[in-house]
Amino acid sequence: MIAFRRLAEADFPLLGDRLARPHVARWWHHDPSPAAVARDFGPAARGEEPSRDLLALLDGEPVGLVQRVRLADYPDYRDALAALVEVPAGAHTVDYLIGPAERTGQGLGPRMIAAALAELWAADRDASCVIVPVVAANRRSWRALERAGLRRVGSGPLEPDHPQDDPLHHLYRTDRPRV
Repeated sequence: MIAFRRLAEADFPLLGDRLARPHVARWWHHDPSPAAVARDFGPAARGEEPSRDLLALLDGEPVGLVQRVRLADYPDYRDALAALVEVPAGAHTVDYLIGPAERTGQGLGPRMIAAALAELWAADRDASCVIVPVVAANRRSWRALERAGLRRVGSGPLEPDHPQDDPLHHLYRTDRPRV
């Protein structure tokens, strides 16, 4: 079973280790040094930033990270996405990583994404949908989104996280389930 808990400052050494792993670093392009992790993840961990960084736990073992963001809290990012697809009120986005390389390719990504979406729907009654941009070259990531039930709704240029990547992104969306 996949569960989530808010990332804490005590988790930063683990996160730095995961960000330094080649399969993560390729797509996240984030400085894994302790100072950079504290600088970039500290505000969310302390509740000073509106995003939520959630440690993904599989049977209690930390296996990944999910970042959850309400797009209205980041208007520049929302506007960049809105130039490519409709972004309704209440839209969120998520980003994710699987830390241990040996856990990739086993279906964990789609399970983690689906569990994160279920957690979002339960936590935020105003969440209308989730829109996720993925660098087109990151086929494993967008296939995980598809397996988790998201559908591609557009493609277009966005600034990539990694400077070596082409700006082409695919955008995926899922709407709040009707009860």
